[in-house]
Amino acid sequence: MLPLVTATRYVTPLREGGSLPGVVEADDLGTYVVKFVGAGQGRKALVAEVIAGELGRRLGFRVPDQAIVDLDPVIARHEPDSDVQDLLKASTGWNLGVDFLPGSLGYDPLGWTAEPGFASRLLWFDAFIDNVDRSWRNPNMLVWHGDVWLIDHGASLIFHHAWANAGTLVTRSYDAGDHVLAGAATELAEADALLAPQITEELLRAATALVPDPWLADEPGFADADAVRDAYVEHLLTRVAEPRGWLPVPGSARPRTARSGRYPDRPEWLAG
Repeated sequence: MLPLVTATRYVTPLREGGSLPGVVEADDLGTYVVKFVGAGQGRKALVAEVIAGELGRRLGFRVPDQAIVDLDPVIARHEPDSDVQDLLKASTGWNLGVDFLPGSLGYDPLGWTAEPGFASRLLWFDAFIDNVDRSWRNPNMLVWHGDVWLIDHGASLIFHHAWANAGTLVTRSYDAGDHVLAGAATELAEADALLAPQITEELLRAATALVPDPWLADEPGFADADAVRDAYVEHLLTRVAEPRGWLPVPGSARPRTARSGRYPDRPEWLAG
């Protein structure tokens, strides 16, 4: 399981996220961005964060360390926002903590040129986990100490929201048209040859083993948490098997204007 720490101080909410994550200090002297189990997205968003985050780390991407944060909502008793108070009350117990990267900056797709190899590997990874949330509007990447770090994978593994129909999504093609690095991902064949062999049953079982049992318990149609883990492993092993029809076509980015390089429908106030 992931390391278990206890929240000691609720610092501040992060209003950027729809699930209202918060910055929390813990008894290991670490500071975490905590994704709460009582948020609207529910526990499956945390499961996706753990599995996708570990897979990304094992495939060579930089992903902030994760921990289970045990929360007593009394630590936010001085928080004036009633929405935060309600969220914390609904999140008593185990939540997901992601290592806080102080001083990091949001990735700017117009200010950083992606190297084709990195862009291709990242697009392959997002296609494999069916991550719908790595767009130019919201790249979900941070730049920290000169490196790019991947964050926020709660919108991936969408098949687990309807297990009865998960089999129909195994080979579903991935729409890369809105992916922030699709235009630079010109080496997808090389990325596929490098990454696909690394997705083994051993790797998938290691990633799913990190998910706490309470987040997998009482899943309809499954006897226990281990049965749910087996389902994740089976689905992802089937997805990575050949032929991988979900793999995007190289260069499948959205069209940009030749003069500015900006997306034609991008609001001007975002252009900077």
